[in-house]
Amino acid sequence: MAMAVAMAMVLTSSSVLVFLLWIQSVASSPDHIVTYGQQDLNLVSGKRFLWPFPASVNQGHGVASLSQEFKFVQLASDGRASDNLKSAFYRYYGIIFSQHSLHGGSSLLLDQTLVLKQLQVHVHSQNEELQLGIDESYELSVPDSEDPTAASLKARTIYGALRGLETFSQLCAFNFTTRTIQVQNTPWEILDRPRFEYRGLLIDTSRHYQPLEVIRSVIDSMAYAKLNVLHWHIVDTESFPIEVPSFPDLWNGAYSNPERYTLEDAKDIVEYARLRGINVMAELDVPGHARSWGNGYPNLWPSSNCTQPLDVSNKFTFEVIDGIISDFAEVFRFKLMHLGGDEVDTSKPHHFLLTKMYVYNFWLCNQLEIIPELSNLCTLVETKSRLDTSKPHCFLLTNMYGCIVTHATQ
Repeated sequence: MAMAVAMAMVLTSSSVLVFLLWIQSVASSPDHIVTYGQQDLNLVSGKRFLWPFPASVNQGHGVASLSQEFKFVQLASDGRASDNLKSAFYRYYGIIFSQHSLHGGSSLLLDQTLVLKQLQVHVHSQNEELQLGIDESYELSVPDSEDPTAASLKARTIYGALRGLETFSQLCAFNFTTRTIQVQNTPWEILDRPRFEYRGLLIDTSRHYQPLEVIRSVIDSMAYAKLNVLHWHIVDTESFPIEVPSFPDLWNGAYSNPERYTLEDAKDIVEYARLRGINVMAELDVPGHARSWGNGYPNLWPSSNCTQPLDVSNKFTFEVIDGIISDFAEVFRFKLMHLGGDEVDTSKPHHFLLTKMYVYNFWLCNQLEIIPELSNLCTLVETKSRLDTSKPHCFLLTNMYGCIVTHATQ
């Protein structure tokens, strides 16, 4: 069953997590749905819950405790350790062990259970480029069938390993009797992969400015639910809060001076997300929803009484768009960018063409994807002598195509 969800909301960390959990529940696929027996019901309603539910799960009836000297170990075929994985180890160690004090635990009760001393993480590929379609599958065994004192996590990429670390952390729970971290229902054999390549969440900081710490908490919540694209709606009618060095007066359209993001802020968010296996897709809403642009550059408005959409008859408009895209390219390395395109009057020829051009995006797998119904238009653009640029729709098409050709191959 397909479901589309559109939301505009002010996000807090707790509300994001609840919403993400609900999205995952309605997005389950047939191969992720389990016919529950009594043992499976214990998993759902008992001490631990795996979320989203993995593609394949086998479990037992045993119990394993994590040693107080428990550690994560990366086993690399070439002997090189990944700094990104080290960062993830530190993060998940805190998630697992920082919920309660472990002092005063019963060593007698601990001796009566299987004790895990480490989680061994095997990653096949050293390629850590994060893009849509990266392999995020993993295999998790608790304990390892060949070493009962260790758990085993195998993945083709670091991003599969991150998803496996999240699942492992969900298996771990504090036992208030033994004062230890335990894994119930061992042994676990989990094979998992995402159902969807694109699993996204949108935040709108143009209408509702959010401090960096709030955006980071949203990203943390996305990682808990194994989402992988943060759709960052940065610019809209209400505000233009981000720095654009090529046109430095654009962020005069921010709500206030403190409610702005520097390019370094944006880079920090992109890196914070990348370390959690999450792409950041920027949205630059054009040509509508752009009143805030004119606070810095009034020439972008058709007139003082008509402040949106952007003046598409003005070549300066496309110079600004091109400058924004160039500056964004230095920050947002994801190969998709969202260009808005909504609320355009398609009965007007130039607006209709711009709406059609929007579907290209500026980056798509490092090449310009020509959809069949527009291929004849592109031919016309390439043969510029056949276009009368004095006509608004031809002028618009020529300039938009120039922007796309410039940036689609970056």
